[in-house]
Amino acid sequence: MDAATTLLLTGKDVAELLSLSDCIQAVEEAFRLHGEGRAPAPAVMGVHSPGGGFHIKAGTMALGRNYFAAKANANFPGNPARGLPTIQGLILLFDADNGQVLAVMDSIQITILRTGAATAVAARCLARTNSRVATICGCGLQGRVQLRAIRHACPIEEVFAWDVNHEAAERFAKEMARERGLTVTAVDDPAAALQKSDVCVTCTPAKKFFIHKKDVPPGMFIAAVGADNEDKQELDPELLTSKNKIVADVLQQCATIGDLHHAIAAGMMTASAVHAELGEIVCGRKPGRTSAGEITIFDSTGMALQDVASAAMVYERAVAAGRGTTMRFAGA
Repeated sequence: MDAATTLLLTGKDVAELLSLSDCIQAVEEAFRLHGEGRAPAPAVMGVHSPGGGFHIKAGTMALGRNYFAAKANANFPGNPARGLPTIQGLILLFDADNGQVLAVMDSIQITILRTGAATAVAARCLARTNSRVATICGCGLQGRVQLRAIRHACPIEEVFAWDVNHEAAERFAKEMARERGLTVTAVDDPAAALQKSDVCVTCTPAKKFFIHKKDVPPGMFIAAVGADNEDKQELDPELLTSKNKIVADVLQQCATIGDLHHAIAAGMMTASAVHAELGEIVCGRKPGRTSAGEITIFDSTGMALQDVASAAMVYERAVAAGRGTTMRFAGA
C-alpha cells in the first residue's frame, strides 16, 4: 500500500477476515507477550455519559511489525430498544515506528471476538479439563461468543442460560441448542444452575452482583466479563478473596474498574494478593489451576493488547486479500 493511504474496513470486512479460532490465537500471543514483559503496559480511559459511556483503550505490540492501536467504544445498554447496537466504535491502527495511520476499522466484531477469546485462553489455564457443564449469565451477542469460546477450551455438553430478560435466555437456548453436541436450558435463577456447573461466564451490564459465594461450588471456573467500569459488578466480593485463585487480565485495570475493585473497596482483597495476571500464566511464569477443588476466577476487563493483536491480524489479511477501501486523509 501507498505510505500515504489508510485502509477503511467495515464490520463485514472484519467479520469475514477474523474467525473466533484465529482471534484466540492472536489474543493468546498478546497475553504471552504481556506476561513476558515484551509489550508496554496498555492504557485505558473511561468517560461516562447519560445512559451509557465511552472508553478508549490503547496499546502497542511488536508482531513482526510494530503496531499501535487505539479503540474508542461507546457502550449504551439501552440501545437495542432504540434499534441500535449496544456497542459501537472504531479502531485506529498505526505503524508504531513512523506514525502512519494504517487502517480505520469497525470495532464491534473485534471487541466481541477478542473478549470471548480471552475467556478461552483463561479457561485453558484455569478450568478443569473435563468441564462439561456451563452457566452463561447474559444472553446477548457476547453470551453467544462466550459459549463458543469456552467450547474451544472445554468439552462443554450442557448449558444453563440466564438473563434478566427471560425471553432473551429462551431465544439464546433455542439458538445455541442447534450447535452440535449442546443441550441448552433457559433458567429463571442462576443459583441452582451454578450448583450443577463446572464453568460460569458472566457478561452483563449489572451494577449489583448476582453471583453469590454460597452458590459457587468447589472447583468452578468463573469468567467475569461484564464489569468494565467502576459502576458495574457481577460477583459477590466475598468470592474475590485470597482463598480463591484470582487472575486479572491487567491487574491495575481490574483493581480500578473490574469486579476486583469492589472486593478491594469492601476490604475483602488487596491487589497484591491477586494470584497472577493471565499473561504470567500463559508464558509459564506462574501456575494456572493446581487442584480440582480450587475456585478460579478470571476478572476480564478487556486488555488493549487484545485489540492490537486482533486488529493487526485483520489488517494484514485485508492487505493480502485486497479488501477494504483506501483513503488519503493527509496531504493533497
